Amino acid sequence: WQNQFFNLMRPSPLNSYFQRIHFAMQYKILLFCAALFMLGCNTNQSTNESEPAAIEPPPQWLTLKGESDMPNIVMVTGDEEYRSEEAMPQLARVLNEHHGYNCTVLFAQDPEEPGLVDPNYLHNIPGLDQLTTADLMIIFTRFRALPDDQMQHIDNYLQSGKPVIGIRTATHAFQFGAEDSTSFARYSNSYKAKDFWQGGFGRLVLGEKWIAHHGHHKHQSTRGLVAPGAEDHPIWNGIDNGKIWGPTDVYRVRLPLPGDAQAIVLGQVVNRAGEYDEDDPLYGMQETDTEVAGPNLEAEKEENRYDPNDPVMPVAWTKTYQIPGGQSGKVFATTLGASTDLLSEGTRRMFVNAVYWCLDQEVPDKAKVDLVGDYQPSPYNFHDDQHWVDKDIRIADMIP
Repeated sequence: WQNQFFNLMRPSPLNSYFQRIHFAMQYKILLFCAALFMLGCNTNQSTNESEPAAIEPPPQWLTLKGESDMPNIVMVTGDEEYRSEEAMPQLARVLNEHHGYNCTVLFAQDPEEPGLVDPNYLHNIPGLDQLTTADLMIIFTRFRALPDDQMQHIDNYLQSGKPVIGIRTATHAFQFGAEDSTSFARYSNSYKAKDFWQGGFGRLVLGEKWIAHHGHHKHQSTRGLVAPGAEDHPIWNGIDNGKIWGPTDVYRVRLPLPGDAQAIVLGQVVNRAGEYDEDDPLYGMQETDTEVAGPNLEAEKEENRYDPNDPVMPVAWTKTYQIPGGQSGKVFATTLGASTDLLSEGTRRMFVNAVYWCLDQEVPDKAKVDLVGDYQPSPYNFHDDQHWVDKDIRIADMIP
C-alpha cells in the first residue's frame, strides 16, 4: 500500500488528480483501521491483566494414590456421632501407606460450603461418581437422605455385586422422610414394605438394620472374641482373641443373622473400671478393663434389666448380598468403628484384614497397621451445627 501510494502521488500523465485523491483517502482509512485494531489489542491485554485469575474450587474429597496395580477403595463417610470423618481418613492412610491401596474418602458437605466437612448435613456427599471405578466400597454413614443422582451411584455399585464393608451406623445408613422427594425410599432404615427391601439397605445388604444399643452407652466398652467356627477365618490373622476393642458399646442384632451370614467377632460387654470422664475421648474406659458386664438389675425399666452377655451379640460378620436385579457380592459388616475404636491395634488389623478378604486377596499373616501421622480422635458425640462451623474441617487440609 505504501509503495502504491507514493507511486500514485508522483506526477504522471496516467494518474489523474482524482485518482490520487481517491487512493490517498483509502490509505488514510487503512491506517485508521490499523490504529483501532492495535488500540483494541492493547485494551484487551490491559483488561486481561487487571482481571483476577480464576479461583479453583476447593477439593471436595480426599484422594490417596497408591500403587498402579492395586485396587481402588472408595470410603463414604457421613455420620453425626461416631466421627467417621476422622476414622476413614486414618484407615485410608493405613491402607495407602502400608499396603499400597488407592483410596478416596468422601465427606458430607453443605453445597453452599464446598470443601468444608459438615457431618450434620444429611443431603449431600460429593464424589459418589467415584464408585464407578471402585473395587470396594466402605460405607460409614448414618440416616442420610441423599438426592437421587447421588443414590444412583450407590445403587449402580450394588447392582454390580462388588464387595461392601459396612461400619457401625451403616446398619442405618439411609433414612428418607415424607418430606424427601426420592426414588430410593427402599434404602431407608424404616422401610417396612413386605418385600426384599424390608429393613432397608442395612438389613438387605449388611444383614441388620438399627435395632438398639445393647451395652450401656459411654459406660460399657466392647471386647472382640472369636465367634465359634471362625477360629481359622483369615480376618483373625495376626489378632489374638480379645485384642479387638472399642469404647463404643455393642449394638443389638436379631439372631440368627439372616441368610448365609457368619459371625466372625462376638462383642463381650465390659464394664468401665475407672471414673466416667466427659472430657476423655474414651469416657474413662480403657482397653485394660476386664470386668464382664452382668444383668443390670438396678435399671428403672424392666426391659433394661437384661444380661448383655447372654447371649453375646455378634459385632462383626461376613455374608453375601444381592439386591433385586443385581449380581451377588461379598460383605463384611461390623458395629465397631468409631474414630476412637481405631486406637486399638487389633481393631485396625481387623479392618485391614477385611479389606484383603473382600477383595479376594491373600490376607497377610500379620498386616502392618501402625497409625499414620498424629492421630488424635475426638470422643464420639452429637454436636450442633455451629460446632462444625467453628471446627472448620477443610478437606484441603487433609491432603498430604
